[in-house]
Amino acid sequence: MSNTTASLRRKIESAGDLQSVVRTMKALAASSIGQYEKSVRALGDYYRTVELGLGACFRTSEPWTLIAEPKSQTAAGAIGAVVFGSDQGLVGQFNEVVAEFAIKTLAVLPGTPRVWAVGERVHSRLADAGLPLAGLFTVPNSVQGVAPLVGQILLQHEAFQARGEVAGLHLFYNRPVSGAAYAPIQQRLLPLDDTWRRRLTERPWPSANLPEVMGGGSATLRALVREYLFVSLFRACAESLASENASRLVAMERADRNIDELLETLNGSFHRLRQSGIDEELFDVISGFEALGGARQASAPA
Repeated sequence: MSNTTASLRRKIESAGDLQSVVRTMKALAASSIGQYEKSVRALGDYYRTVELGLGACFRTSEPWTLIAEPKSQTAAGAIGAVVFGSDQGLVGQFNEVVAEFAIKTLAVLPGTPRVWAVGERVHSRLADAGLPLAGLFTVPNSVQGVAPLVGQILLQHEAFQARGEVAGLHLFYNRPVSGAAYAPIQQRLLPLDDTWRRRLTERPWPSANLPEVMGGGSATLRALVREYLFVSLFRACAESLASENASRLVAMERADRNIDELLETLNGSFHRLRQSGIDEELFDVISGFEALGGARQASAPA
């Protein structure tokens, strides 16, 4: 017999230890999802405030190149793109999904893409596809690390834009859909969409007192655009991290079920083997007792 009770006991103990690790990772993933979703909800009010400010500036200022779409995207230069991935394992096809989506979308956009990758795994997939990569950022491991990452992305993009190397900014990331599901999406941040600008301009002001832009409309507008970019990048990163942990949670739940089935099989084999060993010992005892009784009868005087 290939298995012994000792080897089965070791397998059961190892499976139990692995299940403890899996359940700990499940708890961490569930907790992380809540943190990132809470941070996204917390941005909602600030995002609406920024949009109200932009709408007020749009009503009093003439749009310029940053606001309106360029007449020719091809002549505008390279397209800046940020692709959010994952640096950790046990996330299924998370990186593959967003990388393939970004590759297919950028292939049909006019202009040469310049891509910043968030995460080494998605960076390697984009490099294998032949996309020109402008930089690599580390995936934050907590909500506190999102803001510094967004600041680094904006600094690099502004440096490239000042040198005329990129015109525009697109985001690619996985967004939670329902439950533990997610879907890759694209968001164009720059140049600002003219339809979006008109929608903000037509939005009614929430109070009876209309706002007045102080200190120069263009300076205020540029400051609000920077805040809009920061909030949009922060939300994209937080939603990507929430999707990553949702994918990990699904993987851990599947692993937990598989370990339960394995433990059930191992425990069944262990009990059957143990019972078989007990039966053999009982048969040996009975056989020995019968042999001893037969020997006594044979040696007894007639």
